[in-house]
Amino acid sequence: MFKVTKVTTKAPFKADHVGSFLRPERLKEARLKEQKGEITKEELRSIEDEEITRLVEKQKEVGLQAVTDGEFRRAWWHFDFLAGLEGVELYEAESGIQFNGVKTKADGIKVTGPVNFTNHPMIEDYKFLHSIAGDHVAKFTIPSPNMLFFRGEIDKSVYANQEALFIDLIAAYQKAIQAFYDAGCRYLQLDDTSWSIFFSEQGQKLITDQGLDIEQTADLFAKAINESIAKKPEDMIITMHICRGNFKSTYAASGGYENASEIIFGGLKVDGLFLEFDDERSGGFEPLRHVNRKDLQLVLGLITSKFGDLENPENVKARIKEASEYVGLDQICLSPQCGFASTEEGNLLTEEQQWNKVRHIVQIAEDVWK
Repeated sequence: MFKVTKVTTKAPFKADHVGSFLRPERLKEARLKEQKGEITKEELRSIEDEEITRLVEKQKEVGLQAVTDGEFRRAWWHFDFLAGLEGVELYEAESGIQFNGVKTKADGIKVTGPVNFTNHPMIEDYKFLHSIAGDHVAKFTIPSPNMLFFRGEIDKSVYANQEALFIDLIAAYQKAIQAFYDAGCRYLQLDDTSWSIFFSEQGQKLITDQGLDIEQTADLFAKAINESIAKKPEDMIITMHICRGNFKSTYAASGGYENASEIIFGGLKVDGLFLEFDDERSGGFEPLRHVNRKDLQLVLGLITSKFGDLENPENVKARIKEASEYVGLDQICLSPQCGFASTEEGNLLTEEQQWNKVRHIVQIAEDVWK
C-alpha cells in the first residue's frame, strides 16, 4: 500500500503524542491534600517528581521517541502557563468554559499589567523532565500566545487595543522560547484552540459579535505565532497543536479546517502541525492542498484520546493513504487527536486503555513507515 520511507529521527516523530496523560490517583490525592494544607508544596512536588519519572519510563516502554511530563504539575493545559507570565493572573470566574453538554470549573485569566516573561516556574519543570529523559527527546508543551487574547480578560487601562497587547505578548514568548532553549529544550509545542473559531459559522459569529474582522483576526493570530517563533534557534523544533476542545471526553467546537486552511497550512512557519482528524467534526483532508512547504510535518490525530476502544488499524492506514494524496507520506506522522487529560480531570478512559492507544499508534506507524 505504501512506499517504504525511512522512519524519521527528528521531531515530530512518526509515532508521536500531544503531551498530556491521565493523572494517577496518588497525584490527584496529593494535590487535594496540598490545597487543604495537609502537605506542603515541597512534599507535593516530590510526589509529582516520582509520578513524572514513572510516566516517562512508561512512555519509553511503549515505544515513544518523545517524552513529556504529562502536564502532571498543571490543573489546566493553558491557564497555568499563562498565569505564570508577568502581568497575568488566575482568578475565579463567574462561569466555566462551555463544552458539549458540560462546563469546566470556573477559572479564568486576566491581564492586570504589562505582559512579560520573567522567572517562569515552568522552566524548572522542563529542567526536571530533561534530567530524566535520557536518550529520548524531552518535549514540552505550552499554550499559544493567541490563548491569552482568546481566553483572557484584558484590562483596557493596560492595553487599549489588541495590537498593543500583542506587541508585549510576542516579546514575552520570544523570551520564553529562548529560556526553554537555554534549559535544554529542543522540542516545544504550542497548543492552540483559538483557530477553531474560524471553522464554523457559530465560531465566526463570536468574532464579529466583538466587532472584529474575521480575516484580520486570522492574520493577527498567524502573526502572533510567526513573530513569537521568529528568533528561535535553528536546532529547535516548534510545532503547534490545533484543537477543538478536550474536556472529560467532550469538545467545544466543530468544523473542518477549510475556512482557515490557506493561512494555517500556507502561512504558519512552525515545523509541524498536530491536527484533529478523529471524527467527522474535523472534516476531510482537502484543506491539506494548501500545504506549500516540503519541510512542514503534519501529525494526523486519527486516533481518539476521548474513548478507549481501539480504531481498526486498516481504517487508520487507509486514511493516512488518503491524506498522502495531498502531501507526501514523508510529511505525515500519527498521533492521538489530543492529549488524554487537557485538564487535571482527564478523559473518560482508563490508564490501561490510554497506554493501549499509544501502543496502537506506535504499531501502526511501524507498519506504515517501515
